[in-house]
Amino acid sequence: MNNSVSNTVRLLGAGLRALLVLTLVTGVIYPLVVTGIAQGLFSDKANGSEIKADGKVVGSSLIGQSYNLPLKKGEDTPAPDLKWFQGRPQNGLGSNSVNTQYKLILSGATNRSGDNEELIQWVKDAKAAVVKDNSTADYKVKPSDVPAEAVTSSGSGLDPDISPEYADLQVHRIAEKNGLSVDQVQKLVDEHTEGRTLGFIGEPRVNVLELNIALKELVAKG
Repeated sequence: MNNSVSNTVRLLGAGLRALLVLTLVTGVIYPLVVTGIAQGLFSDKANGSEIKADGKVVGSSLIGQSYNLPLKKGEDTPAPDLKWFQGRPQNGLGSNSVNTQYKLILSGATNRSGDNEELIQWVKDAKAAVVKDNSTADYKVKPSDVPAEAVTSSGSGLDPDISPEYADLQVHRIAEKNGLSVDQVQKLVDEHTEGRTLGFIGEPRVNVLELNIALKELVAKG
């Protein structure tokens, strides 16, 4: 009997010591080491790839933002503020989804098939809007000029980037709305166009938030 109790106490003691050691290693030491390495070598990524303007965090380079006018009475969705570069459509999972206007409650694609009538109508409406909004007195956009990402949301609904082609398509409208020359705005787009990662991964892209921050600075210089 005494041996049985003694063995039980010894086993419980060994289990408790193992629990304490593993808790210390996996719950304290390991997280501190990983956090220290992340902060020391990849602090920008570890902190959410924050983008700052005027000394304040204004967003993340990984998550898109909307650039809309205030919602007017009777409107279901706000109209885009056309003095800014626009990103991809923001319907995410669809008009009945919690993931609209880049809200982060849930992310995902529409999950509609290519022949879905609602999706087809979204694309047609989006293309017509892109053509109308970006046509100016001396620059007319043709439907064939509109790239695919200008009329479809991304797989997550949160894509922060657009193609250089879509950014170029917006240049004349941006110049007209902000009193800038086309050359000034085109130079801005070219400076913020990133190539393929490592030269072969992905596609060239333009981060809309970073581009609009640069646009704001350019307009402020007058």
